[in-house]
Amino acid sequence: MAAVVRWRRRSLEACSTGGRRAALRALACALPLAAFAGRADAGTAQVETAVKAAYLYRLLSYVDWPPAVLEGGGPFGIGVAHADDVLEELQRVLPGRTVHGRPVLVRRLTEGDALDGLHVVLVGGSVRRAAGWMRELRERPMLLTVTDAPRGLETGSVLNFVETQGKVRFEASLGAAEKAGLKLSSRLLAVAVRVETKE
Repeated sequence: MAAVVRWRRRSLEACSTGGRRAALRALACALPLAAFAGRADAGTAQVETAVKAAYLYRLLSYVDWPPAVLEGGGPFGIGVAHADDVLEELQRVLPGRTVHGRPVLVRRLTEGDALDGLHVVLVGGSVRRAAGWMRELRERPMLLTVTDAPRGLETGSVLNFVETQGKVRFEASLGAAEKAGLKLSSRLLAVAVRVETKE
């Protein structure tokens, strides 16, 4: 298991320093994690978890953050609610990783928790659960919200994980991104399976 963790960390580091090559190749840097996990006899759920965690980290580099975020200093924060498997994976692979020269931290979220210091929030589970969280989250500026449910974008999230042909991908909402004061990179949008345009 220790060898698996070390390999994942090396893969994630290579992805984070690989420059801004073609969008699909860059974002798909997450996929070798899944391939290795499969060779290590990991179940499908573990493979999906590894890919989602890697995507969450990589997404930080594909958002045009407002100056207030980039000049604010301090670490980038990822909050995770109702997705303990993804949380644990992030806790394993994030130590030592940086985005825009700043460390990346992750923490578990429960209802009523403060959102200070967070830039990305993943809400796992059903669309009903996601909708409950999104009522609060979508009112918070400069927060990239990610759901993991069928019809997740309908809750107001910016991104939503979906499974397509056995692979974890994502869909995006330009309207939700605009409301959050965020601009998604064209490289990110180029590899989304679906992009909802602004109304």
